[in-house]
Amino acid sequence: MSENLKSVCVYCGSRDGNAPEYAQAATDTGQMLVANGWRLVYGAGDVGLMGRVANAVQDAGGQTFGVIPTHLLDWEVGKRDLDQFVITETMHERKKVMFMNADAVVVLPGGAGSLDEFFEALTWRQLRLHNKPLILLNIDGFWDPLCDLLQHVVDNGFAGDDILGFVQVAEDVDDLQEKLRSSF
Repeated sequence: MSENLKSVCVYCGSRDGNAPEYAQAATDTGQMLVANGWRLVYGAGDVGLMGRVANAVQDAGGQTFGVIPTHLLDWEVGKRDLDQFVITETMHERKKVMFMNADAVVVLPGGAGSLDEFFEALTWRQLRLHNKPLILLNIDGFWDPLCDLLQHVVDNGFAGDDILGFVQVAEDVDDLQEKLRSSF
């Protein structure tokens, strides 16, 4: 692996969601990462959007780094054919290993786990523990309610305006690619 290889941590659903656009965005994101020579860092699952991103990266010849806790090996169908496959004891360790091995964070549509990962990365940024790009891939407005919530938090005095600047919103994979390129 090259010393200059950039790695992108992708948080996303272990399900496909209801809209086919989410699955397509996951596949397109994986292909885009490889086209730019970036390594995928993700939760090592082989289901849902996680599996789609990883399979797209592998199909295009890219590099993968997956991290999964022991209790999810069966549930998320741990994808053991990755370039690097790390098994942790806890979810906390999983998130830390993923984050520490990435240069940027991208959040595709997902559920409570994706939100947990997003908010932890955002909180660490707010506390100035990192300066990594944090980008929401807002397919068909999926993250609009989250963006509204962040504005609501600021409007009600529970965070400064700076928190809004810590999060970038990409409307599609091309926009995501441009935001990542400008960040690296």
